[in-house]
Amino acid sequence: MRAGFGQFQQATPEYLQFAQQYGATDILLNTPSLPNYNGTWSLHDLVNLRRNVENYGMSLSALENVPTQFYDHIMLNGPKRDEQIEKMITTVRNIARAGIPIFGYNWMPSHVWRTPPQKIRGGAMATAFNYQIANNMPLTHGREYTEEEMWENLEYWIKIITPVAEEEGIRLGIHPCDPPVEQLGGIPQLFRSYDNYRRYLQIYPSDHCAIEFCQGTVSEMFDSKGDALYDFIAEMVRANKVLYVHFRNVSAPNPEDFYEEFINTGHVDMYRAMKTYYDNGYDSFFIDDHVPQTIEDTQWGHRGRAFANGYIQAMIEAVTKQA
Repeated sequence: MRAGFGQFQQATPEYLQFAQQYGATDILLNTPSLPNYNGTWSLHDLVNLRRNVENYGMSLSALENVPTQFYDHIMLNGPKRDEQIEKMITTVRNIARAGIPIFGYNWMPSHVWRTPPQKIRGGAMATAFNYQIANNMPLTHGREYTEEEMWENLEYWIKIITPVAEEEGIRLGIHPCDPPVEQLGGIPQLFRSYDNYRRYLQIYPSDHCAIEFCQGTVSEMFDSKGDALYDFIAEMVRANKVLYVHFRNVSAPNPEDFYEEFINTGHVDMYRAMKTYYDNGYDSFFIDDHVPQTIEDTQWGHRGRAFANGYIQAMIEAVTKQA
């Protein structure tokens, strides 16, 4: 198990040296700032991106997300669906051939939703969500979509892209819907429950079809017995479905009303979570993901991320040395 940094778009010397100094071994770039060649990324640019990271002694282990306009018609069965599929196949092939082993993406054409932020420890500001407020927002794509048509769109895509991933040797995973509520802006949020993830993984069973495991979002899903999160971590790790982990914490297992927390103050027992990954054979990396905005920090959150990443490294050391 390893600690990485992510959630930045440009592999600049400042970001990469920061990650190197704080002990990261893996880098994840989120929607990297690459030239858009009519809805694709080029092999040349992706190779240069990987080499840039490797020049700092780290691995470019994953890319997370392409611009939504690369595949919004795929998610919503728009008129450009098949054209976008061909271009996404090209991009996925190029990511794999550039030597980047993981591509994580989402099934959220309406993006991540938040409502006004929440003050937490010491006056730090954290993102928050209230479903009552969000439900008063207008439709995002002109009409309401049904659950089954969203599943049909997903199945059409998965059955095309997974054989490509197998052929190219790249692993693909989908982020849970954030927040994991029933619908937002008229769009059903498919990845809102453990059972919906199980349904997705059965569309085309393959080691190349997996999960971009955002523990924060997964831990917001309703948990009536208290152990469901840890059981789901164990189940997915044993099934080899966890590509990497967003190791973050939230206030409550309630997708309709929550706020994000410092990594060590939310409702999740982070030691128990880390031990569950380890005990079930997890061998990939963790990143910090979202962090609260603290005093005199940067917009990206250098101070918050240094704290979260140090906590992750300490948790890894604690569970491995105990074993």
